[in-house]
Amino acid sequence: MSLLSSPDPAWPQQAITEVTRWQNADLPGLVEIHHIGSTSVPHLPAKPIIDLLPVFADLDQMDAARPLIEALGYEWLGEFGLPGRRYVRKDDPATGKRIMQAHCYVQNSSEITRHLAFRDALRADPALRDAYAAEKTRCGNLHPNDYHAYGDCKSDWVAKTEAKVLENMK
Repeated sequence: MSLLSSPDPAWPQQAITEVTRWQNADLPGLVEIHHIGSTSVPHLPAKPIIDLLPVFADLDQMDAARPLIEALGYEWLGEFGLPGRRYVRKDDPATGKRIMQAHCYVQNSSEITRHLAFRDALRADPALRDAYAAEKTRCGNLHPNDYHAYGDCKSDWVAKTEAKVLENMK
């Protein structure tokens, strides 16, 4: 069993559907929402979990949105190890499998820039995308049942690539 699924052309529409749910929830201070992560990059294998990046006007409004985000079916985990972030996740009630997660930040956070730059670089450069797919596959094969070990395995590659992408933006 692999952690990764083949690229699914339905992922972008699933993200759009979820973004629309967030927008219709009338969340205080919500500025925009981005689809990030591997499911946002065509032709890239991924864990079949949609990653969203909601951007809020300020921290107070982001925290005030908590009950409305929970009403959308998300579990609120707070910073969850990353200062300034609010991490929420949603599981399929029928299967218990994770289907969505959102990494909420306040506008102008460098984390937003980092996530979007990495996503956009993968979308724009098929060779980079293929290199990432190879690294994901390598780590997935090494850690077929452990999301955390899989993430740790590919984190050095991702960090180095993000640093290069951000440097090229200057």
